[in-house]
Amino acid sequence: MSSTQGNGEHWKSLESVGISRKELAMAEALQMEYDALSRLRHHKEESRAKQNTEPSLISWDEPALDFYSKPAGRRTDLKLLRGLSGSDPTLNYNSISPPEGLPNSTSQDPQPGPDPWPKGSLSGDYLYIFDGSEGRCSLSPGSGDTDGSCKKLSPPPLPPRVSIWDAPPLPPRKGSPSPSKISQPNDINSFSSAEQPPDKLLVAQDPEEGELPDGRGQGHTLGSVDYDGINDAITRLNLKSTYDSEISSDATRGWKEGRGPLDFNKDTSGKPVARSKTMPPQVPPRTYTSRYANRKNATPGNNRRISAAPVGSRPHTVANGHELFEVSEERDEEVAAFCHMLDILRTGSDIQDYSLTGCVWSTVTPSPEHLGDEVNLKVTVLCDSLREPLTFTCNCSSTVDLLIHQTLCYTHDELREVDVGDFVLKPCGLEEFLQNKHALGSHEYIQYCRKFDISIRLQLMEQKAIRSDLARTVNDDQSPSTLNYLIHLQERPVKQTISRQALSLLFDTYHNEVDAFLLADGDFPLKADRVVQSVKAICNALAAVETPEITSALNQLPPCPSRMQPKIQKDPSVLSVRENREKVVEALTAAILDLVELYCSTFNADFQTAVPGSRKHDLVQEACHFPGALAFTVYGTHRIPIIWATSYEDFYLSCSLSHGGKELCSPLQTRRAHFSKYLFHLIIWDQQICFPVQVNRLPRETLLCATLYALPVPPPGGSSEANKQKRVPEALGWVTTPLFNFRQVLTCGRKLLGLWPATQENSGARWSAPNFHQPDSVILQIDFPSSAFDIKFTSPPGDKFSPRYEFGSLREEDQRKLKDITQKESLYWLTDADKKQLWEKRYYCHTEVSSLPLVLASAPSWEWACLPDIYALLQQWTHMNHQDALGLLHATFPDQEVRRMAVQWIGSLSDAELLDYLPQLVQALKYECYLDSPLVRFLLKRAISDLRVTHYFFWLLKDSLKDSQFSIRYQYLLAALLCCCGKGLREEFNRQCWLVNTLAKLAQQVREATPSARQGILRVGLEEVKQFFALNGSCRLPLSPSLLVKGIVPRDCSYFNSNAVPLKLAFQNVDPLGENIRVIFKCGDDLRQDMLTLQMIRIMSKIWVQEGLDMRMVIFRCFSTGRGKGMVEMIPNAETLRKIQVEHGVTGSFKDRPLADWLQKHNPGEDEYEKAVENFIYSCAGCCVATYILGICDRHNDNIMLKTTGHMFHIDFGRFLGHAQMFGNIKRDRAPFVFTSDMAYVINGGDKPSSRFHDFVDLCCQAYNLIRKHTHLFLNLLGLMLSCGIPELSDLEDLKYVYDALRPQDTEANATTYFTRLIESSLGSVATKLNFFIHNLAQMKFTGSDDRLTLSFAPRTHTLKSSGRIRDVFLCRHEKIFHPSKGYVYVVKVMRENAHEATYIQRTFEEFQELHNKLRLLFPSSFLPSFPSRFVIGRSRGEAVAERRKEELNGYIWHLIHAAPEVAECDLVYTFFHPLPRDEKASGPSPAPKSSDGTWARPVGKVGGEVKLSISYKNNKLFIMVMHIRGLQPLQDGNDPDPYVKIYLLPDPQKTTKRKTKVARKTCNPTYNEMLVYDGIPKGDLQQRELQLSVLSEQGFWENLLLGEVHIRLRELDLAQEKTGWFGLGSRGHGT
Repeated sequence: MSSTQGNGEHWKSLESVGISRKELAMAEALQMEYDALSRLRHHKEESRAKQNTEPSLISWDEPALDFYSKPAGRRTDLKLLRGLSGSDPTLNYNSISPPEGLPNSTSQDPQPGPDPWPKGSLSGDYLYIFDGSEGRCSLSPGSGDTDGSCKKLSPPPLPPRVSIWDAPPLPPRKGSPSPSKISQPNDINSFSSAEQPPDKLLVAQDPEEGELPDGRGQGHTLGSVDYDGINDAITRLNLKSTYDSEISSDATRGWKEGRGPLDFNKDTSGKPVARSKTMPPQVPPRTYTSRYANRKNATPGNNRRISAAPVGSRPHTVANGHELFEVSEERDEEVAAFCHMLDILRTGSDIQDYSLTGCVWSTVTPSPEHLGDEVNLKVTVLCDSLREPLTFTCNCSSTVDLLIHQTLCYTHDELREVDVGDFVLKPCGLEEFLQNKHALGSHEYIQYCRKFDISIRLQLMEQKAIRSDLARTVNDDQSPSTLNYLIHLQERPVKQTISRQALSLLFDTYHNEVDAFLLADGDFPLKADRVVQSVKAICNALAAVETPEITSALNQLPPCPSRMQPKIQKDPSVLSVRENREKVVEALTAAILDLVELYCSTFNADFQTAVPGSRKHDLVQEACHFPGALAFTVYGTHRIPIIWATSYEDFYLSCSLSHGGKELCSPLQTRRAHFSKYLFHLIIWDQQICFPVQVNRLPRETLLCATLYALPVPPPGGSSEANKQKRVPEALGWVTTPLFNFRQVLTCGRKLLGLWPATQENSGARWSAPNFHQPDSVILQIDFPSSAFDIKFTSPPGDKFSPRYEFGSLREEDQRKLKDITQKESLYWLTDADKKQLWEKRYYCHTEVSSLPLVLASAPSWEWACLPDIYALLQQWTHMNHQDALGLLHATFPDQEVRRMAVQWIGSLSDAELLDYLPQLVQALKYECYLDSPLVRFLLKRAISDLRVTHYFFWLLKDSLKDSQFSIRYQYLLAALLCCCGKGLREEFNRQCWLVNTLAKLAQQVREATPSARQGILRVGLEEVKQFFALNGSCRLPLSPSLLVKGIVPRDCSYFNSNAVPLKLAFQNVDPLGENIRVIFKCGDDLRQDMLTLQMIRIMSKIWVQEGLDMRMVIFRCFSTGRGKGMVEMIPNAETLRKIQVEHGVTGSFKDRPLADWLQKHNPGEDEYEKAVENFIYSCAGCCVATYILGICDRHNDNIMLKTTGHMFHIDFGRFLGHAQMFGNIKRDRAPFVFTSDMAYVINGGDKPSSRFHDFVDLCCQAYNLIRKHTHLFLNLLGLMLSCGIPELSDLEDLKYVYDALRPQDTEANATTYFTRLIESSLGSVATKLNFFIHNLAQMKFTGSDDRLTLSFAPRTHTLKSSGRIRDVFLCRHEKIFHPSKGYVYVVKVMRENAHEATYIQRTFEEFQELHNKLRLLFPSSFLPSFPSRFVIGRSRGEAVAERRKEELNGYIWHLIHAAPEVAECDLVYTFFHPLPRDEKASGPSPAPKSSDGTWARPVGKVGGEVKLSISYKNNKLFIMVMHIRGLQPLQDGNDPDPYVKIYLLPDPQKTTKRKTKVARKTCNPTYNEMLVYDGIPKGDLQQRELQLSVLSEQGFWENLLLGEVHIRLRELDLAQEKTGWFGLGSRGHGT
């Protein structure tokens, strides 16, 4: 909206936006802000004098400029100046300020007369304004004619105003600053929608007119200058994030086109910014431009952490606004202390060679399985000095430097002058290096190669040849730790603070009005109203806070339209005396300065009042000696949304005290209050809250939690008393604040606390910063009592003696109770009785080291008097392992000493273990009470020493910035990390963020496009990615710092046809010896849940490996790079189960053979196939256990994958912890986990159970029990993530799912039985296959019509050109086979042109049928010969059927190759008749049938199979676990038996010891895993007993048939230990 024309028309424009004539006097105050500009001219000469001596407002040190600087050779490209948010750093608030003496433009044509354009230091106080017509920039106090006076504006009459300019007019300047060269201010960021000639000022002029009515062209008067938008901009300075987000989003759109973030040559829409509901009525907003579109004129200064020298205080009647405030960069004492800690931390690192700080070292995880002397490795080493690579056979336990030494023997003739330490080995394709002093087999890279049978290829390099672009320097470590400029680079909410310049402007206006009020001879209400308007503008800029002192001072003024009438009417004649007016003004000014001081301390502004604040107390009183009760005054709430006035009534505040989530006393409430309207809407209680708790009984980490409640206004017509009583108070907001600050001093004085909306989590269990993240958050004002001394909490020392008693000295009943309590493994499920028992018996629990978290959680109080006992117990406790110590970092333990001890115990973590637990440790930072803590120091110290830790720590902190409640803390921690890591790594992170933002933009565009347009959009977007690499050269991927890429490969890039439409990208590896790096980039999906799930599976896999059980799990990288975007590693040579199954048709999910056939196709050799099946058994067992424990749901055949090597793994973990996908009211995931018959088919080697199935069940149960031993670890890790914001992990019920799945209270035997039943339940579930089938149907819409048809049993497609023309085919014979299943194959002789010998192929009837079915999809049935019927009467696998089908198939294939050329020569036919590896044996004589399983050999003599038992004896109980039976004989009719086990404990004449298992159906290799128990048998009696075990087959109405039995003499067993083994079964030949 432009200004209206003329002087009187100005009021009409105000009326047009809804301001009545009664409010025109209020509108006149809008001129006040503009009047302050006139003060600037009067100080022009003074500013010029100060130009060379006065320091800049905010100076910057060299590191800041280094961070902004561009890479060599590209320093003129603005695009490389992007900050870590992906946008240009110039858009960040409080970016680098120019020197005050730097002029904004140069004048080529000097004009006579005084120059109305202030220069020098005044540049910081100018606003540059855009007109709505064109986008050119114009200075507000523009050059132009003034007539020395202003037309009188009416109505209402106003005092005459003097002209701002008393100088003659100047013609338009030449060389006016262009938009691209205009610098950016610190206070306003916004857009204009059009351009304007540089000589056109903002005037009230019709766009079509060429001149003003007076004919003076571009001349202007005061009345025509559009000053009314200035107030709107200033009052919304604390809403600046809205403007910045607009600029940031535009910058991300515009950098590709080569324009800067503030490129106004392109037309942009100036959209109105949403106005806060708490703001007073304003005129429509103006659009302002930033003064600095680039920073080429910015020069660095010396960084100052200490405040600038204070400006001398002047009387308020004469002082100017800018003299009232001084610069204070790091005003917050806690932040300053934190920076001092960083200085010590960074200078304390003892680095011998800085060049090695830029190396990424390969992760080392030593384990017995990988370090065995019997394990040999075949290693290939490449070296530039050797033409051919060297191949070594090394031992796994050999160190890396030994391999380097062996290699140097080939590269150097003499090794005397060669130091092995000067060389390193780099895995080909990865930018990381093996650690010379560690064993080869301990490196994760070597372990990965061994797992997937990948060749180990290493490159020998000299250390001096290693890339050093990420290495720190001495200057990096010695530069001062300053966080502000690093915070400004983060993708974060902009701090809601007003700038010093803007506030100075408002104070100048205030002083003008105050002077006019003091000098007035009459008309005091009007003068007072202008004063009130100026005060309101200041308060509005200072977060719309109106303190009681300001209210009281304003109440002394006469009634005016700008403010509600005070309750007590003052005598107007009182203010006629100047002394009375001076007293009012003095009180008002003091109140305003107090508000500024309060604002600066609350919002951590970059300035402070020059008036000395409250001095620090030298007197200190110990909190433990202060008996007074905790009391404070709740004054009220500010910045209330206007909508509350019509929606709620009866507001009240509930206050409570808590420590570690436990309330210390009952909550207290204020009285109920209604809205009050002074300058703004307020809710005022002004009520003292006095807790019945003495200060000396408060724990140091006590939190005050305040929650605002209100009653909803009853609906119309429902205002009866009954309805009013039924109303339930609604929580509107909450906030927590610690009572003791970081110096352990009790809070005192006035505090402003921003309330979080009640919709967000309200947890008193942890510290949370006040909500100044949202620009319009409600602000609570609390006045804590002040005193002449500080009340400080001093930690007491631990008691010198803490008793320790033996656990065995307790009564058996107490021992049993304590064991039951400790078996709960987690403090979340401790009852009050449990806590009482634990605390009473705490001195007996030392032997159970892991019980310390349970014991401390049972402490009745953490007040000062109880701490010596607790600290003594803590100090004398046995050293905890790091897995248990994680439990002390929960929110339940805020005590600083406890957390310090926990960090000390986890300090022994290796780098690999630290990376495993890093996400939880980053979350644990939320539970620290203060910015500096032992955990922060530990993480920063480890990040400094290891670049891989730095990399993941950075991305985890960056992702945590989105947590609004803790964003401020994470901002400082991320800034601290960037400060510590050095310039090179900061630039690398900058590039990574830029790449991520580019890919996110591309992924979003592809996702939102129509399917037909996606490919084109992808290709265009990839050009943008190519431009990124052209500018930057190379970049590391967020997935891993060892993945260094230098470009994108567009031909290998595509997208997936799923709902999220993720991108499939291929990056070019920097290492020419490595392959391209393939990743998936997702936009729109929250990958944090996938990250967490994969982390848990990775830890499970490591636990199994450490225990000697490698489950061969496929662990792929997945990392969230921000909310709703992230990268996932692609696993090569893998396919989804759906694609494998649909090769057998859409009903392939109901068939048993697809997986086995697919593995056979890719592993044609017998040894290869057996190895693949072994990998499948192990990985499938691991997946079953992991997915069950974590409750992974939404399992269908598109998120389960299988590698050609047989490794199975799961992907896409969008549902876990039992949050199943629902289909109406039915759970789609009905089975405990996915284990289907086609998986069992691969394991058994056919459709009948084999002994390999026993191995599978044993693996599952063993893996399950190993994880159960670490229940506390997984509960600790998941418990620390409860506050991370993942929807499906948000409360204890989610954690309870894992607790119930692990069943920590069960014995191993019971757990084995339990998981065996789960396997049976999953295998027998039809719902899983039905779910797969439904998913197959649903995914058919994504399958393109041009998809190439292939044969499921053929690894690749063959053509006539590649194979040669077929001359003739002939079906020779049929042969019986037993592997992979019993049946018949047909041997076909294939003769080709120009081939000397015929080839023979083997095909089954089902493969012939698959060929015919797929040919029918390509050709009409009339083109194809008829196919033999599949259905036969009788046995379909008999020899007679095979013989009949032989003749029919022979005719079919003869007609097929003699059919039309398009049929006979198609790829499907030539692929079918092309030899497979299995066909090589068909050319010889007929092979002899072989057994499908060597373990199925016929029993010898009287032995008819074996039974596996586990026998143990404890507490007068005999436990017999019947596990498996193998090798049972089939029944006489050839059918498999229905076996069960029956046992007796002989002698037993009364048959009272009979026990038996369930019946297994139709199997010779049953699995039971059932526990049979005999109770009350003394050990002496047991020695005389004999165990009789019989295996029988249930025969229905007939007598059960004995299959075998065994007698076991118990005296021959050592029952002190569990006995597990196989026992042979003898056969008596008759039934019982």
